[in-house]
Amino acid sequence: MTLSLNMFLSLDGVMQAPGSADEDMSGGFERGGWLVPHMTTDVSQTVTGWFAKGDSLLLGRGTYEMLQPFWELVTDPDDPVAYAFNHLPKYLVSSTVVSPTWHNTKVLAGDLLSAVAGLRGRRGEVQVHGSYRLARALHDAGLVDEYRLLVFPVVVGGGKRLFDMGAAPSGFRLIESETLDSGALHLRLQPIPFGTADHGNGRTGRNT
Repeated sequence: MTLSLNMFLSLDGVMQAPGSADEDMSGGFERGGWLVPHMTTDVSQTVTGWFAKGDSLLLGRGTYEMLQPFWELVTDPDDPVAYAFNHLPKYLVSSTVVSPTWHNTKVLAGDLLSAVAGLRGRRGEVQVHGSYRLARALHDAGLVDEYRLLVFPVVVGGGKRLFDMGAAPSGFRLIESETLDSGALHLRLQPIPFGTADHGNGRTGRNT
């Protein structure tokens, strides 16, 4: 199994509530929906490409409970994102949810790192989307194999960040970069030891 983080980030590293004003107002966050003006066909195609690589999903409770009410009502068989959320196996990291109602969900309770280690014997790719605390914990534990980041040309100024004070140091090797027509930058990165120089042969896409 490989594990990937698939994230929307602002230029200043914020990942909180990209899609709507009321998506996640925790901590008094009032700048939700910052991604919306930059949502283009290119962005949608990039995200669809992410989901096409996945064999299962690993989600934190907050993100899971935010996604379920919307996506389980999207029944279009030709919508690849809806298909992924509704049909791929979902692993929910939670100490409070006992009987999840979203189809094909298994709760991972107890020690997170042990639970993720148990998934590593499986084949394919498990993807994390959103899930702030979970993503940070996996990064800090060195369990992420690939980071797929869409970085949008906007500074939010505050909110939850993937990499914040106290994040585990890491270097990265660029696998691929592409500038989309919205101005967003799509990056694919693999972690390498902190302080290691690896210029690699990262493939650049159009408009770069």
